Amino acid sequence: MRPALKVAVVGAGIAGASCAHALSHSGHAVQVFDKSRGAGGRMATRRAEWVDRQGRSQLSRFDHGAPCFTAHEPSFQQFVSDAVGQAWLAPWQPRLAPQSLPLPHDGPHYLATPDMPALCRQLLDGIDAHWSCSVSGLRREQGLWLLEQGQGVAAEGFDAVVLAMPPIQAAALLEQHQMDWAARAAAIPMQPCWTLMGVTKASALPHAWDLARPASGALAWIMRNDARPARDVVPGQAHWVVHASAHWSSSHLEQDAAQVQSDLQAALVDHLGEPIDWLYATVHRWRYAMPDRSASAQAEPCWWDAAQGLGVCGDFFTGSGVEGAWLSGRSLASVVALNDGQ
Repeated sequence: MRPALKVAVVGAGIAGASCAHALSHSGHAVQVFDKSRGAGGRMATRRAEWVDRQGRSQLSRFDHGAPCFTAHEPSFQQFVSDAVGQAWLAPWQPRLAPQSLPLPHDGPHYLATPDMPALCRQLLDGIDAHWSCSVSGLRREQGLWLLEQGQGVAAEGFDAVVLAMPPIQAAALLEQHQMDWAARAAAIPMQPCWTLMGVTKASALPHAWDLARPASGALAWIMRNDARPARDVVPGQAHWVVHASAHWSSSHLEQDAAQVQSDLQAALVDHLGEPIDWLYATVHRWRYAMPDRSASAQAEPCWWDAAQGLGVCGDFFTGSGVEGAWLSGRSLASVVALNDGQ
């Protein structure tokens, strides 16, 4: 019987959560570290508190990260089927707007319930997790890994470290230990995405569709968040999530957030062809939203250096979103689990 390893997983998105879950179920001692306040990564839901025109406090939630995903690989299909049975996931059949581009993938589409991070939370249930912990460096001493945070130590004594984060961020942690990986990771293109979230009066808005994918212009995805399964519906309100295109986001990457918000609100008005009565709005910049599928896919599903006990996983290995991230995390866990601790 192979000895259990003490493993640090840095990153609690779907790749890290998938890897940590599989390693834990294989009997390894896993700890997860993430710079955010909770799990999910780009499977994200924003919780927004705002005050309406009557001075009443309102709470709205917006799925402002990955809109949905599909399942094609058999092991992921089985995972999704089991997750639907446990009410972790729900099928979603969006009504597409007229003249909308088709969805990028065939087959049933799914989203996590009651919010997008819930799937990662379920996978990490029972696993020791450290939130608001930004790992700034890795150090190897006497055959074990130490995680640095700022000028201090976040944790130490690990047999293995898994990096599950955007490749450019992984590159900074790899430089002192795997120069080839660091160079390859730094060269992997990731596309940004500015996202508009807002609440409007519902009366002036169309009800015939809940998802639009414009063929041109600044906007790539327009979603009625309140039309998605298990999401809050507030009478008289419509909840919107609008993703700008990768090209537009790149061109406006460093623009002031207030100007980006104004521009995206105007673009939505233009698309709908009628005025909008905004009750609340904000924007979020995803600097590393998604891999460039035309240039990011790697020959392998993950990286693993058994001699050092160092691994990397993420959706950039396949360029296939949530499914690819899950498969990459599981692939790395399978390789790590074969390590004999030597």
